[in-house]
Amino acid sequence: MFSVYGETGRLFKGAMEELRHVEAVRAVSRSRAVEPVGRFPPSAPSPQAAPPAAAGHRSPLAAYVQTGAMQVPRHPLTRVADVMSHGVITVPADIPVLQAWQQLAQHGVSQAPAVDARGQLVGLLTRAELLKPERLPLPGVDALVWRALLAQPVSDIMWTPVPAVARETDIRHVARVLLDTHLPGLPVVDDAGMVEGFVSRTDILRAVVHDPPLDLWS
Repeated sequence: MFSVYGETGRLFKGAMEELRHVEAVRAVSRSRAVEPVGRFPPSAPSPQAAPPAAAGHRSPLAAYVQTGAMQVPRHPLTRVADVMSHGVITVPADIPVLQAWQQLAQHGVSQAPAVDARGQLVGLLTRAELLKPERLPLPGVDALVWRALLAQPVSDIMWTPVPAVARETDIRHVARVLLDTHLPGLPVVDDAGMVEGFVSRTDILRAVVHDPPLDLWS
């Protein structure tokens, strides 16, 4: 089951086939996230290079070969609840962009559901939105411009309305929506719109290669 949440609450609830006809979701699918442009606010954390591989660590090829040789009984994982991330980080929609950016960096995540004062889902904040070229001041601008950018509330730049998903939803349906909308993942909510978790592209890929392996076709 899929839903669409905005700043006024739940706007839609229904099946994947109906979700495709919701204009808010179609609008998301027409907008593709941009790659980071390498310019960061003066107060924002800079990305760190990945640490070098430790001595004696298996090469990617060796790990692949060993994985191929494993004989593990398959069992079906078909629902969002089987693969979603728990203890998801949320950001209040009314906090400044700088504070939200710092929370994303602190927890090492690229997106977070945005919630209202009651904790209900109202949008989705992504680093891609924060780094859109049209949002960033030009080089050499006054520091006050950066300050104004970082002081605006999350609600000004978050994705809203945003699709959400229930725990019992079929993983394949979620993958289809992610392909259609180009979103990095979907918040998982209960019937009251409270965020219970997050299911991302990474979660689905991790389930495919995890031990025991995911069997989507059982």
